[in-house]
Amino acid sequence: MKKWFLWTMICLTCVTLLLYSGKFFTYTGNKVKLNIPIRISQENEYVAWEEQVIRDNPDYNALAIFVDIYENTLTLFDYEKNEILREYDIAIDSNSAALPIGTWQVEAKGKWKDGFGPRWMGLNVPWGNYGIHGLTNASDDGIVIASGCIQMGNADVEELYSMIKVGTTVFVHGGVFGPFDHGFRTIKPGDRGADVYAVQKQMKQAGYYPHEIDGIYGENMKELVKKFRKDNRMQESYDIDEEFYNTLGIELFE
Repeated sequence: MKKWFLWTMICLTCVTLLLYSGKFFTYTGNKVKLNIPIRISQENEYVAWEEQVIRDNPDYNALAIFVDIYENTLTLFDYEKNEILREYDIAIDSNSAALPIGTWQVEAKGKWKDGFGPRWMGLNVPWGNYGIHGLTNASDDGIVIASGCIQMGNADVEELYSMIKVGTTVFVHGGVFGPFDHGFRTIKPGDRGADVYAVQKQMKQAGYYPHEIDGIYGENMKELVKKFRKDNRMQESYDIDEEFYNTLGIELFE
């Protein structure tokens, strides 16, 4: 069942990557061109290695990462060949409200020693600093639960680091209902996370959120929430509760 589900999700991801034309990818007939800006610091040790690998391997741009927070696995796959290259065990706090459910890109890589193990691959999650990293000490016997971040064994994270580049797409799968897989939480000013991000997107589509979508319930969102509640004859409040979700068109179906 696990393998069937994993292959199903990866196949759907492959179709999305190959057919989606928009912000992140352009389908050119037989290749997918990455459209996102890639920031590479010349101070990073991996740059020279990466440039050589790109020259030697024309399929290097076709790699992506699929993270399943409930199976505690990270899968590296080639979405053009529909081939799984690696699968690793990970640790991640699946109950964290700030968990980066969604589709992101690796925006930075670094060889760190303190706090994040030997390797760090940062994601472009707008509401905080999240990434894929190793254990604090090389002598650690196992993986401990990491809040929000994706934690791997040191040998595994070093191997993954050597195989991906800045710009690699990372899909963090959070279940059938995505950021709402644990149900609706009441979001209050100051909260942040994938559910806030989803609400902002829906509010923007409804014409109630003109600002940048960042997953943070800040001051510029408070009056917009209040206005939406007033326009839809809900009790005056800054809270995003179940009534707000449903009125906005976010509903959970069993």
